[in-house]
Amino acid sequence: MKDKILFAWSGGKDSALALDELLQNQRFEISAILTTVTSEYDRISMHGVRLSLLEKQAESVGLPLEVVYISRDSSNEQYEEAMTETLERHRGHGVSSVAFGDIHLKEIREYRERNMAKIGMECLFPLWGKEVGALVRSFIQKGFKAVVTCVDTRILDWSLVGRMVDSDFLGALPSGVDPCGENGEYHSFVFDGRLFRRPVPCETGVMVVRGSFCFCDVVATGNPDGDNEVAKSL
Repeated sequence: MKDKILFAWSGGKDSALALDELLQNQRFEISAILTTVTSEYDRISMHGVRLSLLEKQAESVGLPLEVVYISRDSSNEQYEEAMTETLERHRGHGVSSVAFGDIHLKEIREYRERNMAKIGMECLFPLWGKEVGALVRSFIQKGFKAVVTCVDTRILDWSLVGRMVDSDFLGALPSGVDPCGENGEYHSFVFDGRLFRRPVPCETGVMVVRGSFCFCDVVATGNPDGDNEVAKSL
């Protein structure tokens, strides 16, 4: 009998790689993908991707989507309360573990493990300890396609926002920058690849600066709302 797990899905490239690896393992049954969404904006927290596109991702991947809503001013305690409520519900349905796409940040791993242990669940890290350059190159070689949705302008130039995650993008990263963006240098949205039954049709829209972060809106192709909602919702 397979172990039932949840997968913490950000919508980005590391999530896609980690989920792809888990799906090759006959030990696991993935009950749902779990994503945190900022309720006032209906966007994936930190990544700035619209909930409507997240839903299209999940549909194409063929897995149920579990959304945890938090407010834009949510404290860490409120975040943990919302997550605990959701995870305990899934634990009651036989889910034993939550999988994450983290690669090498020890503090983040320990934080997740402490929180999961409080509710009697375990953590899985399918990408843990792998070389970051090899990981992002394998993402490209496997045929995944992703667009950069956000960069930290303290580290990367704003012109990298909206670019495809490809060899040219990697070559444009400054020396010393984690090519997977594990330290928050950039975030991405995956819209095609071997996980997907069909590509998620989308295009890049306007750019918006919020503090030190530059976001590029990603909209469903043909979305009549277009750029009108971007400035107030990013």
